Amino acid sequence: MAFKVAVTTGRPFDRSVFEERGIEIVQRDCATEDEVIETARDADGAMVWLTPMTSRYVIENLPRCKVISRHGVGVDSVDLDAATEHGIMVCNLPGLNSVEVAEHAVALLLALTRQVVPLDRGVKAGLWVDRPGELAKRREKMFRIAGSTVGIIALGSIGRALALRLRGFGPARILAYDKYVHQIVADIYGVQMVDLDTLLRESDFISIHAPDTPETYHMIGLPELEKMKPTACLVNTSRGPLVDNEALRQALERGLIAGAALDVTEPEPMGADNPLTRLDNVIITPHYAGYSEVTRKVGLTFWPENVALVLEGRPPHGLANPKVIERIAVLKEKGDPRWANVG
Repeated sequence: MAFKVAVTTGRPFDRSVFEERGIEIVQRDCATEDEVIETARDADGAMVWLTPMTSRYVIENLPRCKVISRHGVGVDSVDLDAATEHGIMVCNLPGLNSVEVAEHAVALLLALTRQVVPLDRGVKAGLWVDRPGELAKRREKMFRIAGSTVGIIALGSIGRALALRLRGFGPARILAYDKYVHQIVADIYGVQMVDLDTLLRESDFISIHAPDTPETYHMIGLPELEKMKPTACLVNTSRGPLVDNEALRQALERGLIAGAALDVTEPEPMGADNPLTRLDNVIITPHYAGYSEVTRKVGLTFWPENVALVLEGRPPHGLANPKVIERIAVLKEKGDPRWANVG
């Protein structure tokens, strides 16, 4: 029996993955959940993007779907509980952009500590020639990583990649907070595991790499920012909702911390009228940390391959809801038609 895959975004992907297997492709750039349902209702698999949300409502209306493949590492746009309940495997691309995000975090940190953005803007505005004293004021805001304490929130694949890169800059200590990582693992990366309170109080620079979950929502708010050093800088390349942006604005304006660099914001996209965009001690990039030519090429193939592999009864590149394996076994035993044509 031939399979059908619905692609609910207009973004490109390696179509040959399906064509060489005789899998039918239907693609539509969906703007709403109802459009996703309409496109994928009779599909065996779906390829989705960050939006529209693949909610419980969507999942309950995909009776044939066996696999949902989300591009990238995050799966926060997919209701994992609903997918597991209905026996749908949710796949992602773990580790795809760990290098890129870690390097972007380093780039943002260096831009903050070396005042790269305001110095560049000042030179282009003629200040080096006309008003060099204004540029000279930036000297007192310049720091170095060597000899400092760097804190990493979440020591997953990206946090570990960041730790390896930071060691080359010679910090005195690299601290990490992660409830799910043991010190034995952290030792490999030259990292000292501490509680969040200690990390906030002792770090000169903090980089966030935790997933977006109910547990991590606004994990950095005003109480946490008040614990940081007034010379500290915060970098967030994970997910916008982890940081309370209004609290961050207050902290920056009151001098509670020295600066912040964000690749992710709340909301996204962030408009030019947002108060954070008017602060000269903030750097904002448009959620591009995970991109490079390498991740683009690999992602365009691995994204559809996750669907193809599952439909062939083989393990995907990444499975975000491993408990679904037990659920699928139960459904097969009960004769559920969803998985009837997959070995």
